[in-house]
Order: sequence, then C-alpha cells, then structure tokens
Amino acid sequence: MGSLATSGARAVQIFSQRGQTALAHGSKSIMWDIISNLWDAETSPDGYVSVGVAENALLHDTLLEYIHSHIRLTANYLTYNDGSMGSMKLRKAVSHFLNRHLRPVHPVEPQHIVMTNGCSSAVEQLSWAFMEPGEGILLGKPYYGTFIADISLRPGAVVIPVDFGEVDPLSPEAISLYEKAATDFEANTGKRVRAVMLCHPHNPLGRCYPRSAIIDLMKMCQARQMHLISDEIYALSVWNNQIDTDVPLIPFESILSIDPASLIDADLVHVLWGMSKDFGANGLRVGAIISQSNPELHSALKAMSLYSYVSGLSDQITSSLLLDDAFTDRYITLNRERLSDAHAFFVQMLKKNGIGYTKGCNAGFFVWLNLGRKYLETNPGGKVRSGTELTGMIMQRLLDNKVFLASGTGFGSEKPGWFRVVFAHPLTYLEEAMRRILVAVGKDE
Repeated sequence: MGSLATSGARAVQIFSQRGQTALAHGSKSIMWDIISNLWDAETSPDGYVSVGVAENALLHDTLLEYIHSHIRLTANYLTYNDGSMGSMKLRKAVSHFLNRHLRPVHPVEPQHIVMTNGCSSAVEQLSWAFMEPGEGILLGKPYYGTFIADISLRPGAVVIPVDFGEVDPLSPEAISLYEKAATDFEANTGKRVRAVMLCHPHNPLGRCYPRSAIIDLMKMCQARQMHLISDEIYALSVWNNQIDTDVPLIPFESILSIDPASLIDADLVHVLWGMSKDFGANGLRVGAIISQSNPELHSALKAMSLYSYVSGLSDQITSSLLLDDAFTDRYITLNRERLSDAHAFFVQMLKKNGIGYTKGCNAGFFVWLNLGRKYLETNPGGKVRSGTELTGMIMQRLLDNKVFLASGTGFGSEKPGWFRVVFAHPLTYLEEAMRRILVAVGKDE
C-alpha cells in the first residue's frame, strides 16, 4: 500500500480553488493564536501583551454594568424575530442613534438599514453585491488590513491599493492618485473599477477625512459611476489630542451629513457603522449597512442576510442601549475622555524613548509609529537587505518578546518599519507593552 499524502498535498486534492486560497490566508494568520493566550500579571505572566487588535478595553466595566441591570429577553428573541436583516426594534434604535450623532442631511429610516453580524460581514456583502469576480475596488494606503480578505476572499473582487508617495492620503490632493489607480487598472485588465472603500475616521492613521476631500471623492465616483463606501465604525471615538497641539486636527463629518445633490447619485453612497469600536463591544457582532437611496440593494442583501444574521441576544442588547439617550451620551463623553488620556500617556512614553510616530490623530485607538528607525539607531551594525526584511525582523523580535503589534506590511505601509499600536487599554497594560517593545528594538546583547 502506498504512503498517505502529506496534509498540504491532500488539501490541494480535496479543496476547491476557493478553499485553497482560504487555506493560504488562514495559515498566515496569527491573531487568533495571540488573543487566546493573553498576558495577565497574575494569571498568565507568559502570555502575549496585545496592542495589535482594534479593541477598546477602557469601558468594559461600564458597559457590562448596563447590560446586567437592563437586559431582559422576551420569547421573540429566541425565534427568527423580524427576519435576518435585523429586528424592527433594532433598526429603529440604530436609526434613532445615528440621526442624533451623525447629523445626516436626510434622516436615516429603519428601511435604510440592513443589520449584519459585524462590519466585516457588511463589507463582504457590499463587495459581493457590487463587483463581479475580477473587478476592482480602490483602497488607499495605508489601509485596515482585514479589508483585503473582506473584499476579496469570498466575493472574488480585486483590491487596488492606491499609492500616495509624499501626498497626504486623506487630502484633496490624493484624489488624482485614486483616479490614476483606477485608470491604470482598467487599462491593464479590461475590468471595471466599481467602488472606493474608505475607513473614516481612518484606521490606522487615526485621522478624519476633511469635507473637501470627501466632496472630491464623491465627484470622482459620480464621473466613473462608482460606489462610495464609507466605513464609519469609529465615528464617535473622536477625542481631544492633548499632545500634538501644533498640528491642525480635522473634525469628523459623516458622509451622510454631506448633501449628495449635484455631487453624486445618492444610490451610490453607502455608510457602515457598528457596535465594535464606539462601544468597545467587538464580541456582540453587530454591524449596519446604511444605504438611503438604493432599495434594490436592500432586496439583493435580503437574499444574503441569512448568512450574517445578528443573534437575538445581541439584537436586544444593542436595541436597549441605543435607545437610552442618557446612558449613551454619558458613555460617549467618558469614552472620549479615556481615549484622550490613554493616547497622551502612550505618546509621552514614545517621546521619552525616542520613537517616532505620525502626529495629528484625534480618532480611533491608534498610533502609527516608526520602529524601523529606532531599531536601526540601536543596532547600527545590523545588516538589513530590504525594507520588507527590516519590518519582518522587527515583527519577529516583537513576537519573541511576547508583544503583538500590527505590522505595517499587512496594512499596506509605503515605508518600511512602521507598525500600528492600539492604545485603548489600561495604563499599566500600555506600560508593559512599551517595556517589551523597547526590549524588542533594543541593542543586541
């Protein structure tokens, strides 16, 4: 009898091409291994300190206290309730909340909303609905790394990363580079570019797009008849930057607050929001697609929504919370204060230790920092053949020291040695993260 095939060869034999592609993606992912072995000074001293996953841990106690004291399930939450696009109560709650905080030009109505089990599902649903396999969607660098799989892994769309060089990627001057990327892709492939994907506020840069840039993007999308998708999952996590007082800060303005008339067909504009970031509740798995002028999209998503059904428990928790104006107002204010303080604390540690970072952030949980320069300063005799090798070397040293950051390589960084740190953690946790980062980039023994 012949020997059994190796696991890799067998996977090729029994998987579809889609399955093989997923296998390649999955084998490279370490995030789930990291977060299943997290550091705790008392219970898990050998675990990883993770400042690489976009979670806000600053107000978990506050949110849990609300949930424990307010949530009572009724029998309808043990059924299919109002269907797979979200209960009517949930969609009313989301529309009520977003109308209060995003200041839309036209009020968001429950029928404008499709609920999903997180914004990754929402991105995938829109990619599936708008693009044929092989067609393109523009994504500016640096970008949120998981957008790549959300857009392409199952829908088969092609992400077109947009290079900006020395141009500010959030500025009006960047729009011509989006245009060039679209033109080049269509000329080289014969396929259409169907959409632009934004993260606004931006992940990983932690900044907001100015109104002028959004308007210019709208005009470009109108001219090319492309969809404009704005992921606004950090919309309310905008805070006061206490450190970079010499840098102009851009306030957040939702795309929904800009009148599309004379700029873009309203059926091309779509906004995403969810509970994961502004309420520090990634585990609830609640996202929303807001499309105010495209009923055909809602009909198409109805066919797919069974696969992104929000659980009854998450539906009830979110509905109750978003309808409680007094609680959400207090929560948002406190969250902004905590984020501002945590950012100031972490950046002061960076300054003290001579680590460069991008100034001017005022949204989200991120600092975009340059560990490559610090590593080369502390290891002047080290030989690095390429920027990719430099980033990979630092990433391995970080992991060896049990601290996890998001590598700029996975976020489309145009420069080597850059990493994203999530600072929305207790200060003692940030201190431990910094201690390990410094060991990782420190001088070799």
